[in-house]
Amino acid sequence: MNQFLPHLRICLLLSLLVAISCRSNSQSNTFVEDNYRKYEHQIPMRDGTRLYTVVYVPKDASPANQYPILMKRTCYSCRPYGANKFPSMNRLGPSKFLVRDKYIFVHQDVRGRWMSEGKYDNMRPQLPKGARENAKNFDESTDTFDTIEWLVKNVKHNNGKVGQWGISYPGFYAAVGTLANHPALKASSPQAPISDFYFDDFHHRGAYTLSYWLVTPLFGIQKKKNTTEPWYNFVRPKESNGYDFYLKMGSLKNADKYYGKDNFFWQQLVNHPNYDEFWQKRNLLPHLKDITHAVMTVGGWFDAEDLSGPLNIYKTIEKNSPKAHNTIVMGPWSHGDWASSHKKQIINDIYFGDDISEFYQSTIEFNFFSKFLKNRKMPQLPEAYMFDTGLKKWQTFNQWPAPNARKVKIFLQEGEKLTMNAPGSTTAFTEFMSDPNKPVPYTEDHRIVFTPRPYMTDDQRFASRRPDVLVFQSEVLKEDMTLGGELMAKLKVSTTGTDADWVVKLIDVYPDDAKRHPKLAKHIKMGGYQQMVRSEIMRGRFRESFEKPKPFVPNQVTEVNFPLQDVLHTFKKGHRIMIQVQSTWFPLFDRNPQKYVPNIFKANDDDFVKQMHRVYHNAKNLSYIEVEVLKK
Repeated sequence: MNQFLPHLRICLLLSLLVAISCRSNSQSNTFVEDNYRKYEHQIPMRDGTRLYTVVYVPKDASPANQYPILMKRTCYSCRPYGANKFPSMNRLGPSKFLVRDKYIFVHQDVRGRWMSEGKYDNMRPQLPKGARENAKNFDESTDTFDTIEWLVKNVKHNNGKVGQWGISYPGFYAAVGTLANHPALKASSPQAPISDFYFDDFHHRGAYTLSYWLVTPLFGIQKKKNTTEPWYNFVRPKESNGYDFYLKMGSLKNADKYYGKDNFFWQQLVNHPNYDEFWQKRNLLPHLKDITHAVMTVGGWFDAEDLSGPLNIYKTIEKNSPKAHNTIVMGPWSHGDWASSHKKQIINDIYFGDDISEFYQSTIEFNFFSKFLKNRKMPQLPEAYMFDTGLKKWQTFNQWPAPNARKVKIFLQEGEKLTMNAPGSTTAFTEFMSDPNKPVPYTEDHRIVFTPRPYMTDDQRFASRRPDVLVFQSEVLKEDMTLGGELMAKLKVSTTGTDADWVVKLIDVYPDDAKRHPKLAKHIKMGGYQQMVRSEIMRGRFRESFEKPKPFVPNQVTEVNFPLQDVLHTFKKGHRIMIQVQSTWFPLFDRNPQKYVPNIFKANDDDFVKQMHRVYHNAKNLSYIEVEVLKK
């Protein structure tokens, strides 16, 4: 699918298709129409609100041939609407394999969206367990419970077992749905789920994900009536160059002319810049307790939208719900790629192999739902099915992060070096001038995009050449080195200003004689390629607390620590490890004025000023990346 959106009307279509991970193809609806009957219902919730729910029942279902229910709840529409209209196989279920194997598939518009009644709440806060027992209170987990209760009692020829899945926002609904605790719920698969809205999607470590600004209306406008058609409009930039468009816009304060008071999501973003009670209530993780059924969380190592969610949901369930059959799958995918049917798995210029998504669909996902919903004797899935993105092959683990990993510090050194040994110098630092009015681009391709996926494996040589990007590189590796587990950046920095962002990128540098894989385009040259493996941004004001920001003291050495998310990547013999440090990453994330203001969303254009930043790497002030290295 083309990721770039020259017209915002296309953005609407792609946002819907991508978010529910249903890529259009030439496959007809013949199998679905020939093998399933469609029923449309308005299911009443405990407060009387009715949710539009469509049910697809296999035609051969009977008292002697009962099927489990497999449900997806979505804010992205249950289309096609109408009793005689059927989706393609890829839209009906998680995969063609499950559709052919036959389940009772259920799609539901969540509260306040499309054909469902009620008022929509973006990442609706989860009620405490006790509050959910009050018959008048509702949240997404009670809506899940009430839906399951109705389905089991009213849909003929179901076997009394219910599963749920969803990708992206529907992945969140699957994750929060695990808390329904309905006795019929046996298997849940949250895929690319959001876990904490302040650290997924629209925020990263306190920085605003500017590249998602165009899609804000999708989540920020309340519909006035039940509808099968979009009720929101997107901004149509005249510029085709995203870097220029956002730079000309200037401060986020100027974006108010595009989004008014009717866009409640934009108002929430603007008026809640810190991790205050509003965002804290939208954190799902503290609620993931006492789950007893099977959960398989799925994510992509190169998911630009929801990388944090799958890892944190898996780890939280593992810690707080020991009775759950809890597993995780992380593959070489961008957002929702595992639901695609592409033979070659390529992200940007990196080829990972053939039939990777099909292997997941036919072997891992099929196994999971078959075992827990159809009681089949299937091979035991490992605790963690993880893809090594350097060796380009699957690895399995009984625990994640792997218990045999050892923590190693990789130190930033003077002379642009990266070593395992702590520096001996007492004065070394590297400095650079950061100009927010000439920010470092996150990619060489500046077209306006909805979700900037390819950058996650992008060649970083364009950034290495800039004077406002610090580059630290190891010697050529004499043997393979596998990083498997959590990464933590620990920097000692200073700035002449009172605020700054810090971006750290972990990069795999290919040998100069590296050959292009024959399945890549002939113009691609891999010699010296600087493949980004992992990266993250940290808004410096939040270094001590996301709830209570704090300015920097000019020229004072300050500690800034932040995680880079997990990784499983083997740096091969003959490659190098590189760390890049910078302060702007545009327009992936909004610009920091570098002069402390209470709310960056309301900063003035003249608040954005140049500042000199330093990264220290001496015996007194160490800067390093803490990694987990897997033993051979």
